[in-house]
Amino acid sequence: MSENEQALPQAGPDSCAQKQEELEGKSGRERRFLIWTLAFCVLLADTLLWYGPRAGAAVAVAVWYVLLFAYTGTDGLKRRENRVLLAVNLLLAATLALTSNWYFRIWNLMALMALVPIHLFAVSGAAILPWWRPAMLLERLQLFGSGLICNAGAAFSFLSRKEEKGKSRLAVAAGCLGALVLIVVLLPVLASADALFDAATRGLTTFLRQHLSTGLQKAGMGLLLTPFLFGLLHRLGHPQPLKKPVQPKTRTADGMSFLVILTALDVLYLLFLAVQSAGLFGGAAYLAQRGISYADWARSGFFQMVGVTAVNLTVILAAVTFSRRQGRSWPVLRILAAVLTAESGLLLASAVWRMSLYVSAYGLSFLRVMTYWGMVVMAAFLAAAARKIQKPEVSFCRVAFLVAVLGWVAVSFVPVDYLVAQNHVDRYLNGETGTVDVEYLAEWLSYDSLSQLERLDGSELVRSYRGGGSESETMTLHDLIAARRAEARGECAHWESWSLSAFLAEGRNG
Repeated sequence: MSENEQALPQAGPDSCAQKQEELEGKSGRERRFLIWTLAFCVLLADTLLWYGPRAGAAVAVAVWYVLLFAYTGTDGLKRRENRVLLAVNLLLAATLALTSNWYFRIWNLMALMALVPIHLFAVSGAAILPWWRPAMLLERLQLFGSGLICNAGAAFSFLSRKEEKGKSRLAVAAGCLGALVLIVVLLPVLASADALFDAATRGLTTFLRQHLSTGLQKAGMGLLLTPFLFGLLHRLGHPQPLKKPVQPKTRTADGMSFLVILTALDVLYLLFLAVQSAGLFGGAAYLAQRGISYADWARSGFFQMVGVTAVNLTVILAAVTFSRRQGRSWPVLRILAAVLTAESGLLLASAVWRMSLYVSAYGLSFLRVMTYWGMVVMAAFLAAAARKIQKPEVSFCRVAFLVAVLGWVAVSFVPVDYLVAQNHVDRYLNGETGTVDVEYLAEWLSYDSLSQLERLDGSELVRSYRGGGSESETMTLHDLIAARRAEARGECAHWESWSLSAFLAEGRNG
């Protein structure tokens, strides 16, 4: 066994209870990467744990990939899907440094927490299941947990060298730490004993007082994280698949049950679409005869339509996937599934129409824009389902996962808050509405909305809840915008919390 090979139990990493063999490969290269991992963990504590999903977290993701490929090499990127997922993860990380919208920041951080582990073990070669198999999520989770926990002893193994050179380096590091602690303790004491020394060291004392506490906390968190992340890095560099990889078999059943369900749904939605058509072509007079307002009828129900379409998609996929593909019921089932797919498409089109009427009356909002995005993605899912009905052997998830991930990356780069604010201000200035919800645009949306709010009369009085409490204060719109720009300047004061959105907002403040 070479000095850099993995020496975990040959039974595989799927059991943390198994006794680890003594880790080998205690080379200078491994110790250097242990130090770099420690530096990365301190960076992670300084960025993500202190400032949340902002620019610092984006830098941490990029640094992690640099550390990973420096340790493992780039052979895993020869596969196209690994290169695509790397680009996706880096783009999602970049959005943390672009937007100040907290919805996107939190959602993209959650997406990264799922996609990065999936990518790591695909690049390392330890993963067996392809990325489009839903069962790969469980496989990647087991590998990730094993790498973090079962291999945490790697860091301590590389620190346990008995050579004098190793001991001397450890002694130097311990001496530096001890000297720093003593200086921090004795400096204020000496400053209090001599006024001249106090004046000479006042700047250093102030700096230590301001940064020592948080610096020690970040260093402590970095030390706590290092064994786990170095163990993960070591596992990725010496991949070993699970002893018993997750390979679920698709169980099929008699298609008659699905046949009955699809028939019932087809009839139900046919009746629903017929009633909707009567209201659509009958117009306001037809609805008035039944005591229904045309505006209320047209401007509601889009969320329900989207939800129903999602349910239909689930039923279609379950029927095509789990029904036995034999006998006379199978061709009928495919026809009924195709009819339900077409009806679902009409329901989705109805949802788009109703949403458009609602937006024309009340304007855009962040949720309504995201609903439009969801309907576009759902339409792509229905197209993929229709393809699977035509060719059952085609993987639906292979298309759906790719559409969902790439669609989410695309919408993350859309300035949604700017478009929402522009829509509301345009409608107000064009006389389409007599009011504009300034509080929502200024305080619930990101800094991207401020440039549009400046088009309004800044002397108008508005309410502000910037304090975070239930009580509001009254101020002019100009003062509210100035306060928001001051918040943007505060975010840009630290590189860890910087964002392009905040930079553009505070840069416009004269």
